[in-house]
Amino acid sequence: MESTAKIFAALAVAGLLVSACGNGGNTTNNVTTTTVGEELASLEKAYGEGLLTEKEYEAQRKKILDRKK
Repeated sequence: MESTAKIFAALAVAGLLVSACGNGGNTTNNVTTTTVGEELASLEKAYGEGLLTEKEYEAQRKKILDRKK
């Protein structure tokens, strides 16, 4: 009888641990999409405000354009 109680307790603990893993199936995914034009405009604005050097600006611009091909 004692071993049955231990098994039951172990299963109860395992059940609690597993039920806590999935957040009850309530998950939220937030996806934000931008166009190439929006990304380039934002990059150009940052460059115009002096937040990027010309070298950084060109490198980031190239990445944006290459990624969208």
